[in-house]
Amino acid sequence: MNITVIGTGYVGLVTGACFSEMGNIVYCVDVDENKIKSLKNGIIPIYEQHLKRIVNNNYNNRNLIFTTELKEGLQNSDICFIAVGTPMAEDGCADLSVVFQVAKNIGQIMTNDLIVVTKSTVPVGTGHKIRKIIQKELDKRNVNYNFEMVSNPEFLKEGTAVEDSMRPDRVIIGSEDEKTINTIKELYAPYVKNHDRFIVMDIRSAEMSKYASNAMLATRISFMNEVANICEKVGADINKVRLGVGSDNRIGYSFLYAGCGYGGSCFPKDVSALIKTGEIAGYSPKILNEVENVNNEQKMVLVNKIKEKFGEDLSNLSFGLWGLSFKPGTDDMREAPSIVIINELIESGATIKAYDPKAREPAEAIFVNNQNIEFCDNKYDALDDSDGLIIVTEWNEFRSPDFNEISNRLNNKLIFDGRNQFDKEVLNKIGFEYYQIGA
Repeated sequence: MNITVIGTGYVGLVTGACFSEMGNIVYCVDVDENKIKSLKNGIIPIYEQHLKRIVNNNYNNRNLIFTTELKEGLQNSDICFIAVGTPMAEDGCADLSVVFQVAKNIGQIMTNDLIVVTKSTVPVGTGHKIRKIIQKELDKRNVNYNFEMVSNPEFLKEGTAVEDSMRPDRVIIGSEDEKTINTIKELYAPYVKNHDRFIVMDIRSAEMSKYASNAMLATRISFMNEVANICEKVGADINKVRLGVGSDNRIGYSFLYAGCGYGGSCFPKDVSALIKTGEIAGYSPKILNEVENVNNEQKMVLVNKIKEKFGEDLSNLSFGLWGLSFKPGTDDMREAPSIVIINELIESGATIKAYDPKAREPAEAIFVNNQNIEFCDNKYDALDDSDGLIIVTEWNEFRSPDFNEISNRLNNKLIFDGRNQFDKEVLNKIGFEYYQIGA
């Protein structure tokens, strides 16, 4: 098939690249000329495992075409995916301005019948608004091209996005047109040839499914973080509690890890947008409001532990910090707990030496010209003359470090672990003061 994907962010680039990997001709369209130029030169703007290889191979094979011209894509495609960003607006709602502009452009440019698919995460009812915008532009042109709307929400996890795209656990198709549904099924057939993983529903339910899924996962995280805080008060160990809870097959172990809060591009904005959706409809989502509150407070847990140890004034203290991205496997710094932690520590007088295997560049852009943070090339270099180690992101290379090296580099054998990477009893035996979440 010939496909146009509008937007070359995480969702658009991964989606387009994976469709091209299956032999489709894919036009990836973006208004950012520098980004398109970089992609043509083999420079991938995001880190995602396997993505660079797939993009470059299919670009060289001419299955993947990068362009700033929407017309070039639409005149050669039967399916158009909208995969532009829907960031959180100041009022907490999803900002749909780019989505609606894209819809307008499609109506102004399309020259043939088209299936328009919303891949972007959008509030309930957006698909119908897009339909009206496109039809309005077609009416202005006095042309009568047929188009069908589909909601096809993405469920990609940053760090494993390519794997999730190639082997999805489900493909949700929101549409009321049987021919269109069959076409989208045909497009996805190579990904689900071993199992029928298609779930077909109406557009509004498909739109809601994405928000509900992310809100549920965010709720599990905040719930366990709240339980972890109670564990600390009563002398229980959240690591053991997780085993007891997760072993119940009705619950399972996923997203039950206590930590220093969730971040990223999805959970914060999707929970907020779902809250606003409910409020606009006249309902106040009590649980989701608390999910947000717990998460915001959780990002301060490590800071509070450090201040309990050293006092409110952290002047003349330096800390080595491992992990900047909001999760391992990505360089994404959006809503990362590390940002809150670093800013709070610096505001209290501390200096930071930070290391992350992938997120140094975007982190440097966030903390540009801040003289109180230094970025290191090696995790152990971040410990030199530091008064303690802070672990924020659970990268694999942090799981089994050389504790003798850590001891030799640090001023104090002191670790504040926001991801519960180590065994407290083992560390205590070798002389470390070890502070973790919920134990």
